[in-house]
Amino acid sequence: MAAGAGIELLLNQGAGSTAPLCPHGPTLLFAKINRREQETRRFYACSACRDRKDCNFFQWENEKVSVARLLAREEFNQSRQPPFTHKQYVERYQYFVSLPQVKRIFCLDCQLLLLPEDWDKHTSHQQLGNVFLHQLKRPSKLLLPLENKKTNAQYLFADRTCQFLLDLIVSLGFGKVLCVGTPRLMAVGKKLFLDVTIFRLLYLLPDGSGEKCVARMVLHELIKLRQFEKKNPVMKSQLLDIDFRYSQFYSEEEFCHYNMFNHHFFGEKSAFEAFQTFMCQDNGVPIIMVTDPPFGGLVEALAHSFKKIAATWKTSQKEDDELPIFWIFPYFFEPRILQCFPTFSMLDYQVDYDNHALYKHGNSGRKQSPVRIFTNLLPKTVILPAEEGYRYCSLCQRYVSSANRHCEICQACTSKDGKEWKHCHICNKCVKLSWFHCETCSHCVLRDHSCGGARSGCFICGSTDHKRRECPDTLVQNKITEKSRPHKRKHFKMNKKDVTTKSEQQAQAMSTGKKKTMKRITAKSKRKKKRKSK
Repeated sequence: MAAGAGIELLLNQGAGSTAPLCPHGPTLLFAKINRREQETRRFYACSACRDRKDCNFFQWENEKVSVARLLAREEFNQSRQPPFTHKQYVERYQYFVSLPQVKRIFCLDCQLLLLPEDWDKHTSHQQLGNVFLHQLKRPSKLLLPLENKKTNAQYLFADRTCQFLLDLIVSLGFGKVLCVGTPRLMAVGKKLFLDVTIFRLLYLLPDGSGEKCVARMVLHELIKLRQFEKKNPVMKSQLLDIDFRYSQFYSEEEFCHYNMFNHHFFGEKSAFEAFQTFMCQDNGVPIIMVTDPPFGGLVEALAHSFKKIAATWKTSQKEDDELPIFWIFPYFFEPRILQCFPTFSMLDYQVDYDNHALYKHGNSGRKQSPVRIFTNLLPKTVILPAEEGYRYCSLCQRYVSSANRHCEICQACTSKDGKEWKHCHICNKCVKLSWFHCETCSHCVLRDHSCGGARSGCFICGSTDHKRRECPDTLVQNKITEKSRPHKRKHFKMNKKDVTTKSEQQAQAMSTGKKKTMKRITAKSKRKKKRKSK
């Protein structure tokens, strides 16, 4: 991005009903700020996809859209929706279960449970036959993870992480869990299946090798598995996710097709009503929300949706309590999360993923996961496992990693990355051991840094002390100059009857600089044509 320019999300600037729609629901309003030219331009873009390759929707705020374009956009949005409604998926699932095992086929290419009438359409696709009923209880055994970092990011929890979360939720006494985009757990081998031997399944991989398939499960699945085994205490869960493929396996009460970036429920009103019922019924049963959004997502948009979820839950509460939340996100987003949720605190527990190249469990290097748990629960109530190197700090009254030493000056265990930090007396705060205080930059930095480099700050006045939203110079924020208004592209009108030669057709497609040259060529060809006609 050019210096002096920035993009900012504008929330509460317009209702979702007035925002244009893309395949992922109502779009979000952004502001493009140019400090040099003192102008602001607003535009709508997709809420879920930050990559234009995934969703290329773009529209200026004041842009006039023709009726034909609106109809074409609506037709395109409809074509990107699931082929069946949730109700139809449930009916297909019930029919699929009633089939004999030899007729239960799953299309690996389309990620679809096939009914007999679908077989002819998928003959050239890779298929998995003889699907067990037990596999249908664990859909993540069949579905491939979507690993787009900015949209889906279905990275799979490590075994120890998923089991820790489940044990923690049970120990805290929660009877209901709202899973918002929680990823899957991948574990190789038999460790997960010691207690449930009936789920030990072996089938061929698409390449024909007879290797054992990797076992994957969702936190939502773990809770459903507890219900299947009739374990106590009894727990209920509901999954909200943008991956509509789960509609094939869960009822409308168990799964809602949902976009967490704009709080949009797809399909009919029944999805929102099922969510509302889950949040408000069984008033005496404690409920917690567990969410693991894509790390490339916008924190402000996520927080806005989570607050709406909490507001729905509050409608059934007599006391003014907060909805308990576990928000799983990298530790370097702590300032932005605390800005949206001041009552949150970050736990030292390292959340690991088995199918992520960097966010794995380790003691050194980039393999050490930076992902943490942010929560509004009291940190001292969340007991971290001592066998994984966590200890209780009596001064901070919370569990911390073994390398996180208590700083007497800061009066806190200050490490964020699970390693030992040191205190800088000039900055009056703790920093990483690899950092040093630079007199030129007046703050602690890495040794191989370039002095005078750009720091994050305000896009309006250039100050590093505050962000744009806190800037005292608010006159520029809503200023839309004549330059910032959308301009219509100039089209050169041309009469098709006048285009008689190939030279003239090429001239219309050329840039303005080349048209002068082509004009002389065209005039020459006309003179030759006149001489031939005489």
